[in-house]
Amino acid sequence: MNMAGYYEIRHVVGFEETNLVGNVYYVNYLRWQGRCRELFLMEKAPGVLAELRDDLKLFTLKAECEFFAEITAFDELAVRMRLEELTQTQIQFAFDYVHLIDRQEHLVARGRQRIACMRGPNTATAPARVPSELRAALAEYATPALRPAAVGPTAYPAGG
Repeated sequence: MNMAGYYEIRHVVGFEETNLVGNVYYVNYLRWQGRCRELFLMEKAPGVLAELRDDLKLFTLKAECEFFAEITAFDELAVRMRLEELTQTQIQFAFDYVHLIDRQEHLVARGRQRIACMRGPNTATAPARVPSELRAALAEYATPALRPAAVGPTAYPAGG
């Protein structure tokens, strides 16, 4: 069981991720959300990767980010992902972007991402259930409001 309640990746900001003023360009926060999600799948739900090669699709419906402080090149960042909502066919993640400096943590941004599971060929996709392996992998990363009973297999309302 993950005592922290989040899945984390670490990242050191590079020059190519900054704008002319030297601050991180906003689009990189969204890229880091995607990277965190990908590494989570690779590490915690590898069977879902095989399903993605077959006919499962994870469509990003919404991605957002709210900024509190600037970070610059060579800053060390922790991107922490939590499960915020889980329905039959959709998942919503919450992300905290934490600047790690001098053994202290500073929240610099917070984001969200909502994805829908779909199956079928590109021209005829239909909503699909969140794969059981992914549900199980996400359980330990649920926000406190979803833990523990709400993440069980029967706790989800029908529909999307």
